[in-house]
Amino acid sequence: MAQIDQSKFSALSTHQYANLITYRKSGEAVPTPIWFALSGGKVYVMTSKNAGKVKRIRNNGRVLIGPSDMRGTPRGETIDGVARVLGPGEETLAKDVLDRKYGLFKAVFDFFITLSGGERDWIEISPA
Repeated sequence: MAQIDQSKFSALSTHQYANLITYRKSGEAVPTPIWFALSGGKVYVMTSKNAGKVKRIRNNGRVLIGPSDMRGTPRGETIDGVARVLGPGEETLAKDVLDRKYGLFKAVFDFFITLSGGERDWIEISPA
């Protein structure tokens, strides 16, 4: 089994936000500022089920991720990754690490998403 490079995403560890760059079928890069959490050398992201990034990741898992501010202004270099949308029953770790990192802010966000009937997808990004 391949060993995951624990340090690959370490540049993200002191940041609250990151830019997740996904790719359209045309090859055009689409940056999106996100909340994220790290665990086991991987990055975890929560997003709405109908988000464009979910469709793009399902089409092409190649991504770039790098630290940013909440508006998406880059705050460091990007890192190559491979993303996948987690299937049913796989989201527990992603949810736990995001809950731990963002605490009350995420709880309030989750409350309003649930209240509005929103559905979520969870994304796992591994080093490329």
